[in-house]
Amino acid sequence: MQLTKKYKVHPTELQKDMLWELSNACTYLYNIALSERKDTWKNDKKSISYTKQQNDLPQIKEGNPDINILYSKTCQMVLRKLDANYKLFFGIHKNGDKKARPPKFRSRKYFFTITYNQSGFKVVGNTIRFSHKINNADLIIDIEHDISNLKIKQIEIFNEDKKGNGYFFVTITYEPEINVPYVQNNHFQAIDLGITKTITAINDKGKFFEINNPRYDLYWDSKISAVQSRRDHCKKYSKKWHRLNKTISTMVSKKNNQIKDWQHKTTKKMLENTKANTIIVGKLSVKNMGKSKSRSLNRSTQNNGYLSRFIEFLTYKAELIGKQVVKIDESYTSKTCYVCGKQHDMPLYRRDMTCDCGNIIDRDRNSAINIMIRYLSQNAIWTGYEHFAHNLRQTGLLTFDVSQIHPMNDITTRRNLHA
Repeated sequence: MQLTKKYKVHPTELQKDMLWELSNACTYLYNIALSERKDTWKNDKKSISYTKQQNDLPQIKEGNPDINILYSKTCQMVLRKLDANYKLFFGIHKNGDKKARPPKFRSRKYFFTITYNQSGFKVVGNTIRFSHKINNADLIIDIEHDISNLKIKQIEIFNEDKKGNGYFFVTITYEPEINVPYVQNNHFQAIDLGITKTITAINDKGKFFEINNPRYDLYWDSKISAVQSRRDHCKKYSKKWHRLNKTISTMVSKKNNQIKDWQHKTTKKMLENTKANTIIVGKLSVKNMGKSKSRSLNRSTQNNGYLSRFIEFLTYKAELIGKQVVKIDESYTSKTCYVCGKQHDMPLYRRDMTCDCGNIIDRDRNSAINIMIRYLSQNAIWTGYEHFAHNLRQTGLLTFDVSQIHPMNDITTRRNLHA
């Protein structure tokens, strides 16, 4: 597992000039490698691999002295970025998007992210010294915290504004030390991530807790739309247009930071307040979630595209404290009655499930119960399953004797047993 720390840095004017010189060298190398790929395909109908271009780096440097100021690993990461862009293009095109376009040449107006992978830097306390060959000058950047005890794998330097007019940041990718091993303690928690409610969870005691989405996007989107409307009435690239465009970028950044901050705090609090060492979540398909007749729900779904990141935060935080997040298939968990197993046709705008057997329950709660049952049954944790079913009866959520359906493999088996 690798984690990333992000720090805002304040380089001097001389250091900014050095960073821009390194950025321009990266851009130059990127364009040379891209030109080679395009020419080879145009003339010979052949593609060039990353390995070949990496092996040709000495010849490229010899013919283009401006690239020599870059550290060798940085050059390799530039070529890897180009190779990744081509793989992304081919993947999108293969999936049927005929409008996909291959990578384009980069302009020197834009700051190119400078990457040091594995080596090329030296950390002393809270300072980082980067390797380069610009007039034998030192490029030393100070950050807020002491990082000398981290097992650093990669460092990137980038600017928040693509034209380099914003703040500079340093991201540090490292491997954390995990001192707490995972132990299955027969306590479980199932989580259903949704649209109107971000989290609906149930534990093995049969107790629910729900967390509503604060919807920072609703607060900010109206303000952003108002400024966008004013900007669209301005002459493009005028002073006022640039000023309003910068305001929009600032507002979007604030919205994203608020959502990210809320996710970090929420996942941490969730893990601290549960005894369960095993947390079960469903594999998300935001693309399918967006197929609703309700336009407002579709927009909510797409704005809730941060759900995948929420699971990522939950997963790595759990691993650090000896817990485990398990992803399982959640197909039809919200549409299938957990009591009798009957599957219903329920569009997203229907938030309650009403079954012929008399069960009426919120669809998110129904999904959380089914996720828990599906995990326990598929992994043959029968003691945990019986314990969970017993607690459901105690809370009034289950009205039949669990011994009648033991054992079971999945929801389909449960449905057949109650037919």
